[in-house]
Amino acid sequence: MGRKEISFSLLQDIEIGPVAAEGNCVARVDNRVVFVKYAAPGDIADLQITGKKKKFLEARILQLKTPSPKRTEPFCAHYGICGGCKWQHLSYAEQLEAKQQQIIDNLERIGGVEIEKVHPIIGAANDRAYRNKLEFSFSNKAWQVLFDRDAPQQFNALGFHIPGRFDKILHIDHCHLMPEPMNAIRKAVFDYCEAKGFTFFDPHSQTGFMRNLMLRCTSDGKWMVLLSFRENEPDEIAGLLQFLQTTFPAITSLLYAVNDKRNDSLYNLDIQVFSGEPWLQESFGGLQFRIRPKSFFQTNPAQALRLYEATRRMAGLQGGERVYDLYTGTGSIALFVAGQAAEVVGVEYVPEAIEDAHENAALNSIENCRFFAGDMKAVLTPEFIAEQGRPDVVITDPPRDGMHPDVVQRILEMQPGRVVYVSCNPATQARDLALMKDQYRVAEIQPVDMFPHTHHVENIALLLRR
Repeated sequence: MGRKEISFSLLQDIEIGPVAAEGNCVARVDNRVVFVKYAAPGDIADLQITGKKKKFLEARILQLKTPSPKRTEPFCAHYGICGGCKWQHLSYAEQLEAKQQQIIDNLERIGGVEIEKVHPIIGAANDRAYRNKLEFSFSNKAWQVLFDRDAPQQFNALGFHIPGRFDKILHIDHCHLMPEPMNAIRKAVFDYCEAKGFTFFDPHSQTGFMRNLMLRCTSDGKWMVLLSFRENEPDEIAGLLQFLQTTFPAITSLLYAVNDKRNDSLYNLDIQVFSGEPWLQESFGGLQFRIRPKSFFQTNPAQALRLYEATRRMAGLQGGERVYDLYTGTGSIALFVAGQAAEVVGVEYVPEAIEDAHENAALNSIENCRFFAGDMKAVLTPEFIAEQGRPDVVITDPPRDGMHPDVVQRILEMQPGRVVYVSCNPATQARDLALMKDQYRVAEIQPVDMFPHTHHVENIALLLRR
């Protein structure tokens, strides 16, 4: 196909290549890269160009001419619209293969590191109803998928934000990400508010009574429901919460907050308890964790357990080691490995998370963990290391941005025998490993699929000192 034809918006009979960045597939047309959304390797399709960059094009499938054998039928009615579960059209086996290859490509190409052993990716036993937390938004501006001027229009919505649109919410009829009674609770809240004539939030005018709904559950079927209201209307709030308490006995933590800010964040709101406890208590790997509404806890606990087991195995603990757990969060990894270590030092930026870590350590009668709050690069000073003792093993589980270069340098200065690097972003993990490869070799990696039907993947890398 000639260069001039690419300037037009339609590309015909294009063969789609492998999965690439951000879960898109890549095709090549006249030596130009085309990233294609919602495609499968092996598709033959007509493509609509949606964006033109200096080095690549962006496209969507206008007509699928020959479906790839790697395709499967999406199971969700909202597929392709809500922005979640974008890989439903790929078989789960293909998803796992693509995720593992993504990790290898990142580490070898970006990091330039040699991987001595690659373990097969740990797939999820359950690829649906695997989450223990979801957040939904109310809106008086529902996203209209198909507009029929003769049909009655439903403008209120309770659902997910349309990608790239802060002011549009797709009303969700059924979501497959959490177990029941998630859909029943969400539908009951929506129907009750509609029947009572409650106003839904308008992000432009910052008005409307109903604002957000957060749902959490435990593996043994206990539920937390947190409703956020734009205005403090005690009678209306109490009526809705009493309805939920009566209708759904599985709700053991029923909470609410009044949020008149311009953002939906919970972190500076006062959470009120309407009924039950202000937390959920989860059993995880033989430990108990209290999860509060503002707490972070792994959203796929079944896969998180397998992730933590692999992390503990790679740490190679014999009982006498001092472990540093960086980016410890609420201390879940620290507490998980504490029984095999002499002592664990956890460091985390968020003070509230450290409070949770202390509480969970006490709940499990674990006394060999110490937790510190503060900016990682500011906490890990030579004085701190001298006071706490040099680590034999470092476990690090940073956010998607990876580790600050100063933190990487501090690890190199501490010279632990082992570093276990848990990452939710193979690209930033590869960047950090590149900074460490002169002193550490990558002895093995263990990919873990935490989020089926998305391109996201976790990877654990074991670094041994050269």
